[in-house]
Amino acid sequence: MATSASAGKLFSGQETQQSSAISPTKLIWRRFLRNRLAIAGGIVLLLLYLSALFADFLAPIPHTDVHEDYVFVPPQLPRFRDKEGNFHLRPFVYGLESELDRDTFRWVHHVDYDTIYPIYFFVKGYEYKLFGLIPCDRHLYGVNAPGVFYLLGSDDLGHDMLARIFKGARISLTIGLLGVTLTIICGATLGTISGFYGGALDTLIQRIIEFLMSFPAIPLWAALAAAMPATWSPLQRFFAISVILSLIQWTGLARQVRAKVLAYREMEYTTAARAAGASDARIIFRHMLPNAFSHIIVVATLAIPGMILAETALSFLGLGIQPPQISWGALLKQAQLVSVLLQQPWLLIPAFFVIAAVLTFNFVGDGLRDAVDPFSL
Repeated sequence: MATSASAGKLFSGQETQQSSAISPTKLIWRRFLRNRLAIAGGIVLLLLYLSALFADFLAPIPHTDVHEDYVFVPPQLPRFRDKEGNFHLRPFVYGLESELDRDTFRWVHHVDYDTIYPIYFFVKGYEYKLFGLIPCDRHLYGVNAPGVFYLLGSDDLGHDMLARIFKGARISLTIGLLGVTLTIICGATLGTISGFYGGALDTLIQRIIEFLMSFPAIPLWAALAAAMPATWSPLQRFFAISVILSLIQWTGLARQVRAKVLAYREMEYTTAARAAGASDARIIFRHMLPNAFSHIIVVATLAIPGMILAETALSFLGLGIQPPQISWGALLKQAQLVSVLLQQPWLLIPAFFVIAAVLTFNFVGDGLRDAVDPFSL
């Protein structure tokens, strides 16, 4: 009886130990959750991607609508108190009176304090397709005609800057993910082949990497972007720019994966797998790539900001996204002139979205790097 009781206790203890064991994925997730800066960055990133996904719902005016009477309107902030000091439960904006300055030939906008336009929520407006499939005409906010509400101001054609920023986020944020996907495919594949097989194949791949890394980035991107046919559709140009951005980025990842694979190749489990008769493909996909996967994810996360900045630079120089497509870099192209910056500083607002995206991706990448590193505190 004592023996069976002891065996029962031993079995119970083993069962408790097994139930309390934590998988590596859960351990990484718990370590990531302890990094408050990474969590905050992840929340901001989620909001940015949601704003891009629901851009038509968030914007009361189509991003392509031209309003000649409302050129370079400064940002209009919602108000709750009128000029007489009365409090309004519903936010409102004042009307605008626009006139052409005969001396500077610029539109000048004056606030009409006698006209109030309440701001309504979930209003009907222009029709669009939610997720590209569901017909909708509801928008987050809006004012009744003939009032206008430019929360972040307007540009030189009277476009709503808020609508264009959210629309531009679709390309600026997506091009980073697409470019990094191509980078992972090329870098992980060639880096693994180079480190696993070595010899002449390793030498050839490393010389190709060094050749690509020797090119100055901006001139190479500019030459390839300029070589794209003018007859290409915006979608074709989008994919072409994604390929251009990933053309050089994969080289760094390939070298890091090669170093990892060189270390894994000498491990005991690799020797045991060879002795058991495992094929090269099984060793690579079953033993090496899973071990390097966490490192690849961290490198990819930290590479996305570089992709976003590269697309911004190309579009800013006029070599990237072209009208009618828009991106954050294309919007910043209007801010090249010093006179524009002095008179219409709100045209720099897209730059703050670029900064927010880059910083938050870096925060998330740092959090992932610390979470997957077993020696970090």
